[in-house]
Amino acid sequence: MTTDLDKNNSFVSRHIGPDKAELGSMLEHIGVSCLDELIDSIVPSSIRMSGSLKLPEPLSEAGLLNNLAKTAMQNKVFKSYIGMGYYDCDTPGVIQRNILENPGWYTQYTPYQAEISQGRLEALINFQTMVSDLTGMEIANASLLDEATAAAEAMTMLDRVKDKKLKGKSHSFFVSANCFPQTIDLLKTRSEPLGINLIIGDHEEFDFNNEVFGVLLQYPGAEGEVQDYSDFVQKAHDSGILVAVAADLLSLTLLTPPGEFGADVVVGSTQRFGVPMGYGGPHAAYFATHENYARQVPGRIIGVSIDSHGDPAYRMALQTREQHIRREKATSNICTAQALLAIMAGMYAVYHGSQGLKAIADSIHKRASVLEAELLELGFEQLNEYYFDTLKIDLNDPSGERAAGLRQIAEKNKINFRYIDKTHVGISLDETTETADLEKMVAVFSELIDKSYDTDLSSMEIDATKTRLPENLVRKSEYLTHGVYNKYHTETKMLRYIKRLENKDLSLTSSMIPLGSCTMKLNATTEMVPVTWPEFSKLHPFVPRDQAMGYENIFSELESYLSEITGLPGVSLQPNSGAQGEYAGLMVIRAYHSDRGEGHRDVALIPSSAHGTNPASAAMAGMKVVVVKCDDRGNIDIQDLKEKAQKHKESLSAIMVTYPSTHGVFEQEIREICKIVHDNGGQVYMDGANMNAQVGLTSPSIIGADVCHINLHKTFSIPHGGGGPGMGPICVAGHLTPYLPGHSVVEIGHDKSIPAVSATPWGSSSIMLVSYIYIRLLGAEGVTNATKYAILNANYLKARLEKFYSVLYTGSSGRVAHEFILDLRAFKKEAGIEVEDVAKRLMDYGFHAPTISWPVAGTMMIEPTESEAKDELDRFVEALVYIYKEMKEVADGTADREDNVLKTAPHTSKEIASDKWDHKFSRRKAVFPLPYLKDNKFWPPVGRIDNPYGDRNLVCSCPPMESYEELPLFIPSK
Repeated sequence: MTTDLDKNNSFVSRHIGPDKAELGSMLEHIGVSCLDELIDSIVPSSIRMSGSLKLPEPLSEAGLLNNLAKTAMQNKVFKSYIGMGYYDCDTPGVIQRNILENPGWYTQYTPYQAEISQGRLEALINFQTMVSDLTGMEIANASLLDEATAAAEAMTMLDRVKDKKLKGKSHSFFVSANCFPQTIDLLKTRSEPLGINLIIGDHEEFDFNNEVFGVLLQYPGAEGEVQDYSDFVQKAHDSGILVAVAADLLSLTLLTPPGEFGADVVVGSTQRFGVPMGYGGPHAAYFATHENYARQVPGRIIGVSIDSHGDPAYRMALQTREQHIRREKATSNICTAQALLAIMAGMYAVYHGSQGLKAIADSIHKRASVLEAELLELGFEQLNEYYFDTLKIDLNDPSGERAAGLRQIAEKNKINFRYIDKTHVGISLDETTETADLEKMVAVFSELIDKSYDTDLSSMEIDATKTRLPENLVRKSEYLTHGVYNKYHTETKMLRYIKRLENKDLSLTSSMIPLGSCTMKLNATTEMVPVTWPEFSKLHPFVPRDQAMGYENIFSELESYLSEITGLPGVSLQPNSGAQGEYAGLMVIRAYHSDRGEGHRDVALIPSSAHGTNPASAAMAGMKVVVVKCDDRGNIDIQDLKEKAQKHKESLSAIMVTYPSTHGVFEQEIREICKIVHDNGGQVYMDGANMNAQVGLTSPSIIGADVCHINLHKTFSIPHGGGGPGMGPICVAGHLTPYLPGHSVVEIGHDKSIPAVSATPWGSSSIMLVSYIYIRLLGAEGVTNATKYAILNANYLKARLEKFYSVLYTGSSGRVAHEFILDLRAFKKEAGIEVEDVAKRLMDYGFHAPTISWPVAGTMMIEPTESEAKDELDRFVEALVYIYKEMKEVADGTADREDNVLKTAPHTSKEIASDKWDHKFSRRKAVFPLPYLKDNKFWPPVGRIDNPYGDRNLVCSCPPMESYEELPLFIPSK
């Protein structure tokens, strides 16, 4: 029996916006009597799910946290000295509480609307400057997914920019065997479909020749040794070969940066800059290079420009490189990166400054030196002549018995080492390593040889230890000299700086963010709480699996839930973004065809309405993109599809289809579309961007898909974090299951598995807790109702707005799915008003704009999600109706065609407080067009940003002091 008390404790009533009273009013506006009638009129009966989802009964929020605490206890939090790019660290409390755990930061979207994103843009440019300074390179991007992915992006960029003399004959990329194994594994995945021959070997024996266009080195090496690469780099350049270096960023506070010994690209991870390991992620990778390669850099680059008042402002630079414009010719398929984690890492550098970072690095290195001395005294040999944080110990026992004994003793003492092979052990120290930890490790080795050894190490001894680095590789150049890294070293100052930046940005804490195809739903606090529990946050991704049984149980349950929801039995949680899920799915299809002796199948059919990442991912998977037309109703043109499927019958690999379509409609012919492809030998890949309109009503398997990816950061409530993190697990039909990704370090997958698509076996493990909790709190009925209310809210907005705006596409019933497109092109003809003007004007009303000019130029795509209540939807409608009236004023001549509230939007507090006001409209009309704004006004911090100026004057880091007089740019004060 369900009681009223149960209802009050139900998470579904907290997650879904409209209540029972609001539901009736909304249905009346739409013109239906009940919610099920609305759903039946929209979702084709031929693809409706016959029964209910088989998911566990929903839990209360308190009950869920109690249960999860028990699961967390199944994870064993040992001290892990495994290294390999992952290290325990201390997250400063001021950063954890005020960024990682703060919805004002984690519920923001990618900063496409730069005027209301100035806080995180500044934080990201701090990150870029930190990376540029530490690596000795000229520019850096605003993060990538992980170090292995960044290395793969370096490989493909070097292929694009290689010497013209080498084009056509240089198809090989050399990788030092001393790179991390997970990086090498991912490079194998990325290189093969692009026709790049991967050569793995000892860089000291490398034969410089014109068949190789680039090389990748690790610095320090995977086993800890610090080597001087300067001669190697010089020889490579003399041979026309470009060099990428994967570098430990913290080590570069002590070591000569790669930029100073000639590297062309430097990549790596910023995880140890205050970001928890989280059993693999999420963490922000970095990518730094020369300025002349700026237009080839993958991912986002934050730049500096000016606003409409000539004041400095930040924005995303060089967006013309990106997928929605260049499609299969884009530099990368990177869409979501790791913005939130990049912001944390950048703030870590701001909080500690150059001296603080160097002190941390120096402490780690000196502790490693002390440990080496103690182990030498015990009789163990340490093989790395020079090192930063990692010792390589020779156990002098090829049989492996000693290593097995060491492991048993170490694990008894809750310690993990890296067992490189049968006789060599790696020990990587980190920021959290204390004197007591050193003593405990020495005791473990003492027990191994049954030798009594009394250790009493004092901090004074450690601090007095001399640095053991080669003189020619000791860093002499300065870094982080900019004022922002030298000002906020007290918690009070840091707290206020973080809050000041947060207040510049519009997030879900301010208002709804109705971005079409982005699903900006509630990221519930309960879903976020366990992410920072130490049982989840402090696990190294390569610990023995019996130490991560809590995670294993959650993964197993989550896989079963996703399988049930999609109807597809095979699941891989490895892809750590939606675009990576696309790529992984296509690579699985590629492997399937190849295994059947049909490796020649390389044509991907992609509708003209597809997400830009679709053709970019297909190109990365070695496929040839053939575009399928859409008809006047926005649906896939069946006749064109038939013709192209038959034309390419012998080489057809797959179709990439989004469902509901990117036009916001459930296409009636979806099953026929899938059948046409299957009949011509292809597989059906379904882009899961719009799964929020499917869950519990239909499924990818019902429509005929063979594989789909799921954006956990959309449908299943992982926050967008201002541009990442995201997760894109894939679900596949039974015949594709054997090809799901494996991993080189942790044994997962099958004999036929493709190599890894992410650096860690389960991608960004810690944030999968959010989606797991989301499903456990809602249960089958709850997730289905979430879908229904998402469709309800979209159709309510449509019903309210279609009196003023033209709705571009609808289904056969005249209704839409969970999103819809407003056509604003008529206003350009009537009043000279562009869709961008409306987007900027919405900022004055306190709203983030919907998705603009995609998938159709001159339009707005609106997706309200199920989490918004009727009063917020009504406020958004009121804003758009008043904007409609403002456009009509321009059209009928009441307002000036150039000097009007739309063309000059957004309007700042600084502007209206000025004594000077030259506009033909009032201050009140500019900033308080509606009464609600007087009580709760979000003020855009800058005026409209000049994008062309920013691209002409590309500045992607905090400008140096001498730039004050040269450029009208913002420089944080010292």
